[in-house]
Amino acid sequence: MSALDEKQQVADANVEVVENGAFKEDFVKDEAFDRRLIRKLDWKLLPFLSLLYLCSFLDRNAKLANITIDLNVDGPTYNWALSIFFIGYILFEIPSNLLMKKIGPRTWIPIVMVAWSLVMMCMVACKNAAGLLAARFFLGVAEAGLFPGVIFYLSLWYNRSEQASRVAIFFGAATVAGALGGLLAFGIVQMAGIRGLAGWQWLFILEGAPVAVIAIIAYFYLPDFPENSKFLNAKERSYLVARLAHDAGPASEKHFSWVQFKDAFLDWKVPFHCIIYICAAVPLYSLSLFLPSIINGMGFTNVNAQAMSAPPFAIACLALIIASISADRLRERGLHIGILMLLGMLGYILLIVLRSKGAVALYIAAVITTTGVFSNAAAMVTWFTINFGGHTKRGVATALMISFGNIGGALGGQVYRAEDAPFYPRGHTICACLMGFGALTAFVFKILLNRENRRRDNLTPEQYQKELSRPEPADWHPDWRYIS
Repeated sequence: MSALDEKQQVADANVEVVENGAFKEDFVKDEAFDRRLIRKLDWKLLPFLSLLYLCSFLDRNAKLANITIDLNVDGPTYNWALSIFFIGYILFEIPSNLLMKKIGPRTWIPIVMVAWSLVMMCMVACKNAAGLLAARFFLGVAEAGLFPGVIFYLSLWYNRSEQASRVAIFFGAATVAGALGGLLAFGIVQMAGIRGLAGWQWLFILEGAPVAVIAIIAYFYLPDFPENSKFLNAKERSYLVARLAHDAGPASEKHFSWVQFKDAFLDWKVPFHCIIYICAAVPLYSLSLFLPSIINGMGFTNVNAQAMSAPPFAIACLALIIASISADRLRERGLHIGILMLLGMLGYILLIVLRSKGAVALYIAAVITTTGVFSNAAAMVTWFTINFGGHTKRGVATALMISFGNIGGALGGQVYRAEDAPFYPRGHTICACLMGFGALTAFVFKILLNRENRRRDNLTPEQYQKELSRPEPADWHPDWRYIS
């Protein structure tokens, strides 16, 4: 008997059964039914989740609405107000994903958004810098469950080759929010003085209140998990569960597991993902927070800078979707991420070297920068979920990596300093170096994943059996293959 036959016998002896009683290997794809089902999932999940995320990203223009002047907040303190948000965010991401797994997404996601909405509106009462710092911390705590929670949630509904394009639509809401946020803020700040409220106070009220209403609707609208979803009929549920199990292959564990919890902290892939993410997160968050200020430094007024921040985000959103569709269809991540990070690095370099060439040249450089920084995001975060098997390990690993990456969010609030205005050469240099190092790490990580796949292809029967005997192997299973 050949080594391949012996390995196959071992695999056959370890076939698992999915909820509908069908073996994973028995799944037969019905192309027409499959397309209808995925289209039904897209229309059910993506618009609503994107709307929630868009609303959470609309509070980025308070500085240009004179909050720093009204609260007597100097530049360094305002930067800390931006950064402290991510401290709360980082501390509560892993507990949030575990709670979502326990009580269900349709309950947990609305709770997160209602809490965020209440904190947002309470910020209207801030009277000084201390109040702003406290409010921003609790805003981070409230919002910690949304982004990592939704990334994990989508991974429970879609195959590994479908997730990037779906996350692109969800994450694209952030880039649309960057565009709409500037335009919306432009209109809202004109309300300054109405009922004795400042423009930034109206900004928090009118961008926070609708979230609570949308979150309440989400409780009745969003499904929990594929196996108990009510918007699918029995045939659709059965097919979807079998489809997901077939895609997961040997790593389809759904129960909570302390073994997987521990593995999420010990997996060698996590540090690579964390490095790539933090290198991308510092530029992403700093740009989303400071792009209006950067454009303002090109010679535009505060009000015009808010409106002029819309086109770069809109172009970045289009690039994000195109890059993510390509990444899914090619089942590839490292090159997509690395090349786009290099584009972002080029944009930052242009912002530095073109500062004497006028506003038009600088604005084009800002468009290139924003495109490179934002368009890699969906491919990057789905690289987290598609290479971790088992629900517990995937949920914890996703939250862990996004938590670490959000240290970049905290640092992002410190990159652009008031004393560096109007051209911010120091901030641009830091971000350019991070994007370059992140691209290099992505290329190296791709090589290592391919090497591990080849190693598993060439296991002897004895090695195969030894690796198979590991308790709850998840993505350690010798039949699992990584997407690089």
